[in-house]
Amino acid sequence: MTETVQLDLPVLLPHVPGDDDQCVDRLTSILSKSTGISDVHVVASDGDGPSQLCLHFDSSVTSVARIRSLARASGAEITDQFAHVFWDVTGVTHTRRARSVAEHLRQMDGVAEAEVTPGFVRVEFDRRATSEQDIRDALARSGVGVKARTRRISDRVASGGLDERVPEPDTAPTHVPDDAPHGVGEDDGHDHGPGEHVHGGPFGERSELIFAITSAVLWTGGFVAELAGWFNDSILTAVFIVSGFFGGYFTLREAVDGIRNRRFEIDFLMLVAAAGAAILGKWEEGALLLALFSVGNELEGYAMGRARRAIEALADLAPATAVVRRDGTEREVPVEELVVGDTVIVKPNERIAADGFVVSGTSSVNQAPLTGESIPVDKSPVDDPSIAADDPGGVRDESRLFAGTINGTGQIDLQVTRLAKDTSLSKLATMVREAETQASPTQQFTNRFERIFVPAVLLLVVVVMVVGPAFGSSWSESFYRAMAVLVAASPCALAIATPSAVLAAVARAGQVGVLVKGGGPLESLGTLNAIAFDKTGTLTEGQPRLTDVVTADGVGEDELLDAAIAVENRSDHPLAAAIVRDGSERLGRSDVASASGVESITGRGVRAVVNGRPVLIGNLRLFEESGGLDASVRASAEQLLAEGRTIMVVKHGDRFMGTLGLRDTPRPAAKKMIDDLRALGIERAIMISGDNQLVAESIAADVGLTDAWGDLMPDDKVSAIERLRDEEGKVAMVGDGVNDAPAMANATVGIAMGAAGSDVALETADVALMGDELAKLPVIVGLSRSASRIIKQNLYMSLGMVAFLIPATLFGFVGIGPAVVFHEGSTLVVVANALRLLAYRRNETIDSERRPTETVQAVGG
Repeated sequence: MTETVQLDLPVLLPHVPGDDDQCVDRLTSILSKSTGISDVHVVASDGDGPSQLCLHFDSSVTSVARIRSLARASGAEITDQFAHVFWDVTGVTHTRRARSVAEHLRQMDGVAEAEVTPGFVRVEFDRRATSEQDIRDALARSGVGVKARTRRISDRVASGGLDERVPEPDTAPTHVPDDAPHGVGEDDGHDHGPGEHVHGGPFGERSELIFAITSAVLWTGGFVAELAGWFNDSILTAVFIVSGFFGGYFTLREAVDGIRNRRFEIDFLMLVAAAGAAILGKWEEGALLLALFSVGNELEGYAMGRARRAIEALADLAPATAVVRRDGTEREVPVEELVVGDTVIVKPNERIAADGFVVSGTSSVNQAPLTGESIPVDKSPVDDPSIAADDPGGVRDESRLFAGTINGTGQIDLQVTRLAKDTSLSKLATMVREAETQASPTQQFTNRFERIFVPAVLLLVVVVMVVGPAFGSSWSESFYRAMAVLVAASPCALAIATPSAVLAAVARAGQVGVLVKGGGPLESLGTLNAIAFDKTGTLTEGQPRLTDVVTADGVGEDELLDAAIAVENRSDHPLAAAIVRDGSERLGRSDVASASGVESITGRGVRAVVNGRPVLIGNLRLFEESGGLDASVRASAEQLLAEGRTIMVVKHGDRFMGTLGLRDTPRPAAKKMIDDLRALGIERAIMISGDNQLVAESIAADVGLTDAWGDLMPDDKVSAIERLRDEEGKVAMVGDGVNDAPAMANATVGIAMGAAGSDVALETADVALMGDELAKLPVIVGLSRSASRIIKQNLYMSLGMVAFLIPATLFGFVGIGPAVVFHEGSTLVVVANALRLLAYRRNETIDSERRPTETVQAVGG
């Protein structure tokens, strides 16, 4: 379904004076090449208002949330006009209820997107057309309550100091804007406003459970009494009627909501079948249908709750309090009261309470709760806390700390760099929960299928009732058979087949330190067979070494290194850092001349002025565009390139000084990672790099890649991804989520490495590996493969049951009672099958994928 959204350009790019700007071109280019967006163009201002960016997108492929992330990747914002809320709610305990509520929200003016799952609501809306309060009111009319956020207060009292939980004031924000996700350590309590329990029923949120149990107990009691002959038919009929009332109470509510939304849902089919049984005087079977249906809903909700609890457990990893040192004294405070710059005391074997860096002490930290790293990481203090505080993103990994991770045997002092609501753990927990509300393509397909299938079932029922008597059946027999068909054809298992698997897989991914943003990326990753990798920092260590210094005739090594180090001292590029570090070591000193006027030349090198003369340092392309190269220098540079080195030619004034050769070594885990991916069915593994083609081929050969594409500028990487998508249909792009954002945005699935602590990576990626371990990539690919298989199994199982039951009931082999048992049984089997993903183990999947491959190779000789 194609939808159109128009956004004011000043909202997106507040510093752009008009639509004729490179920033606008960059934004439209990134968005237009993204999956699901068919057209992006600028609508010129009519004089009364700003220019507008018009987007046409397929809502079954992408979403407003995804478009927002892509726009941010190009420096844009879409938050002034379009708001985003993500709420924990009560009154939505199963998938069918969730769909009814979502449909109700989507019919509101101004709602661009609404997704509801048991326990959660996510809405994207236009502030000009509706408001957050309007959405709350609509939810209340649907019987759904929004939970209020609470804060923890630790009150150290003589009795031992118990934690109390008290609600925040009514004015506390209950929505989650994009820059303020739920904080870790926050519980969600009930909103104690009017109508607190309206959403749950007469017994609060447990009403459906109580009604279901009551219905089942009454039906069982009536059935036993009937067998024993304890009561007459009138009393037994009354018992079954009451049982049906309790079993059908909430089913009736869902059916009414569906009809209001102009949709015939499964609940409606069940009510019609139960009413039909009652019309025929078969109160026992009608009550059985409603009792089992309501009990099935509750069991389904319980099973799905297991996966949700696995997601919610992420938010409980961080401690509620922290010991902070202020003004020379130490005291325990709630983590919500920590401010940036606080010094937190982390004792041995304690969980770390905040994101920050080590200012004193050494220890090893278990980062598995956040990143999934299996081995504790040694931590040591930063060299200069003031510099680290000014640039927290530049702190080296061995000094960075994350909330929710576990300290080892040493005591360390941590300086806080993020508020509790902004920690990597908090963002991971919130994004994983939001991911649950992102419908997958298969789920969207089954939803559309049901909209056609359910009315078709109703038509079939009418046909059965009309045609039966024409072929000699009595009216009552035909009517009963039609009601049995109605039960048999209800696609309950189909409705839950995909969301249950997606929920379990997203939860399992979060447990191993991987963020998957919904069913779309999960399904795509489970079916693609090509992955592209950025080189630096992804497949390689990201810390190149200076391996060769080749001087030109008449130039000393010290002279060459002096000029190079002077310029590269002013750059933050990884190659520059290697030249400064290793070059100073070769010189035996760090005192060199200072450079001025340093200017980076994207994709080529850098220019500056040293001792009054210009210095040019860069690759061959830079000098080919700047007047050519000295023949001897070119020869030495080409020799180093042939040996797989990254080269930097140095020219000072009119004199070529020589060539520097650098090599970024592959990560030790890279080759095994590629082997594991190949075992999982990834046929093409491609490296796209800005390095020289020979360098790229050298690294590719070391790690076992199938292709190496070098000499690529940032825009060329986008074109490379487009080419791969044309060749393979689907392709994933693995990078750091920052420099590779445009290429990742154009891939079917963008995967960010080492996303912990990186807001940009978390925003732009479809899949974020919180840690920097390459081994996590086969984990998530294997998990996605397993999820895709389970989704297919569930679909086959649910559709197969319907295909079996319809003819069985149509020809009278199965009555309403057995049909209900088969129907509800298949639904529970589907959910149980999906929950197997919560126990996913990577090696099992790799082994199962590898064995068939080895068999084929053996057969082939």
